[in-house]
Amino acid sequence: MSQIEDRLGFVYVERAIISRDESAITATDDHGTVSIPAATLSVLLVGPGTSVSHQAMVLLAECGVTCVWVGEQGVRYYAHGRGLSHSARLVEAQARLVANERSRVAVVRRMLERRFPGEEVARMDMQRLRGMEGARMRRAYAEQSRRTGVAWAGRSFDGRGSDPVNQALSAAATCLYGLVHSVIVALGASPDLGFMHSGNDRSFVYDVADLYRAEVALPVAFDVVVGGDHDIQGRTRRAMRDRFVETRLLRRCVADVLDLLLSGDEAPREIEVTGIGEIARQGDES
Repeated sequence: MSQIEDRLGFVYVERAIISRDESAITATDDHGTVSIPAATLSVLLVGPGTSVSHQAMVLLAECGVTCVWVGEQGVRYYAHGRGLSHSARLVEAQARLVANERSRVAVVRRMLERRFPGEEVARMDMQRLRGMEGARMRRAYAEQSRRTGVAWAGRSFDGRGSDPVNQALSAAATCLYGLVHSVIVALGASPDLGFMHSGNDRSFVYDVADLYRAEVALPVAFDVVVGGDHDIQGRTRRAMRDRFVETRLLRRCVADVLDLLLSGDEAPREIEVTGIGEIARQGDES
């Protein structure tokens, strides 16, 4: 069995038929067929319009490849099978960090330092950290309102009954949660064990998603509303999909989760994130 660091990493496939050819899986679409040795894969993200044969799933299971069923470009998390690693090292490290109050607060400080560079958080306890986070996010909403000219009266969670910008923000958050949830379960961490958030089956999903909310979700939501109040949900999903690709967010999320839960020599080197089209181009160049 190849080591995680020797594998290709995350491969995303959509609108294709996935089959098996001896020790490789094949992905066939209108442009042809790409063959991928299963032992070189870490995670297969199965997008819309994709069919997977039984024999392909058998091979992926034998090789310890995680399959995650997602929306387009990962904007939804639906289900997953098997963890990326046969080891419980990552989730055990996560549990140790969460169980100890000092290490839990230390992780929250690291997350907030990433979100708000230049902020002094070293001496803050959890209550003050949460207060600072709330104040900075209110400022972020106000900044997007000034940038776009979209009126902002505060966050509402009434779904379709709320104003357009809150509808867009909710849709953007759902997309962001989908991508983050996919990464967490694929790596073998627990979506339940959060640091700032707790008591929810997606507490850690919310923690990690917050790393990118102000940078990715807020600008997308406000920009969508600038374009009109028609089809808010659909336009937001497509815009988030495009922003995920532009910012290479899947790759960043993998690195961030590993860095938050592991340190030093414990953390494997960066895991690559590849689309099926990139593999095809690599094959053409070789």
